[in-house]
Amino acid sequence: MGVPDSILGKTGPLDEDEWRQMKRHPELAVAMLTGIDYLRPALDIPWCHHERWDGSGYPRGLSGTDIPIAARLFAVVDVFDALTSERPYREPVSEDVALRFIESRSGTHFDPQAVDAFCTMMRVEPLDSPSA
Repeated sequence: MGVPDSILGKTGPLDEDEWRQMKRHPELAVAMLTGIDYLRPALDIPWCHHERWDGSGYPRGLSGTDIPIAARLFAVVDVFDALTSERPYREPVSEDVALRFIESRSGTHFDPQAVDAFCTMMRVEPLDSPSA
């Protein structure tokens, strides 16, 4: 939210100023959503979903369990969606590739328990599918 389309649709790498603008989107999202009463309980998600388990994320550099649980869970789902969706700068990857990418960042980028739960859920065969 609040990031210009010229940055979101850019096919090449972002420059320093573009990254600065991109990193403001949690702040901008919270500013836009704060006035909506029923969304107030969920503001941790836009505010903290770019924090990283190891503390290297933004906007506040939170780490571990200091990151609200809703944001830790959303971060995993958000990256999975981003990787498996077409982007102006790359083709989508398969679900398996996305899951392996997420697992490779368990304990650094992502909460290990969130990664385990998400990957387990995604790899479970649906109940209504025919047996092999």
